[in-house]
Amino acid sequence: MDQFKQISTFVEVITKGSLSAAARAEGIAPAMVSRRLDALEERLGVKLLQRTTRRLALTDEGTAFLEDCQRILADLENAEAAVSERSARASGHLTVSAPAGFGRWHVAPLLPSFLAEHRELTLTLSLNDRVVDLIGEGIDVAIRIAALSDSNLVGVKLADNRRVVVASPEYLRRHGTPQNLGELARHNCLAISSDGSQRGWSFRQGGKVVTLKVSGNMECNDGEVLHHWALAGKGLAWRSLWEVGREIASGKLVSVLDDCAAPGNDIYAVFAQRRHSPLRIRAFVDFLRHAYAAPDYWRKTDRALP
Repeated sequence: MDQFKQISTFVEVITKGSLSAAARAEGIAPAMVSRRLDALEERLGVKLLQRTTRRLALTDEGTAFLEDCQRILADLENAEAAVSERSARASGHLTVSAPAGFGRWHVAPLLPSFLAEHRELTLTLSLNDRVVDLIGEGIDVAIRIAALSDSNLVGVKLADNRRVVVASPEYLRRHGTPQNLGELARHNCLAISSDGSQRGWSFRQGGKVVTLKVSGNMECNDGEVLHHWALAGKGLAWRSLWEVGREIASGKLVSVLDDCAAPGNDIYAVFAQRRHSPLRIRAFVDFLRHAYAAPDYWRKTDRALP
């Protein structure tokens, strides 16, 4: 206990800038602060502080020791907070944002089970395909299928994701299976477009990621429509595995050009950076992470809405 008091007092002195300020913060006499510092330096056998009546200055040994002490105290604080919160219950209201298709199939169906585990929680789910402003719009957690770029946010990876080119067996019987990227030109490719501009399909070619403009007789700004067109045998579609995994497993769709698949944009839970995230946020993120990690989840999940 004496060793811990010495360390915490040493950090407090540096943080507050003087022995008297540290003494006021700890509610003890300045003489007690001085005795603790003396005892710490004597025990360690090094000088940590150069003290005069006007100023304090860390020695080289004191600077190195301060960093270690701050880390130890922070770890202890975090450990105590974690233990306390384990016995607490997640409560309050949680606001979640997710891309429309992904949220409809892979967030909404899981929410009844999550709320059954956390009966003191209520939840609002917002589905849209734009990048939401978490702080400005009061969103607790956003599900994003993209790499995190905002340093003010925390991203927790929920699952891997990759995109595949798929077609129905009927379409491939009629038009053949493309064996390389060059053969896409002779296929009817169902592309996603936004504001009149096609987004293109990304592949790995020659060690690089390339984006190709494809051609076909139908485009749409809604990925679910492209998915249904592919199921109906209307052409090739470039879709996320989370969307078409079940149909691939059942044989309703066939993935092609798998050797050219580009690294996917993985699935993340994103929330505002805080020293201690509310328990309701951590409980929800952990719930999704464990649900998506279940064996064959992406191929067997039922996409029916609750």
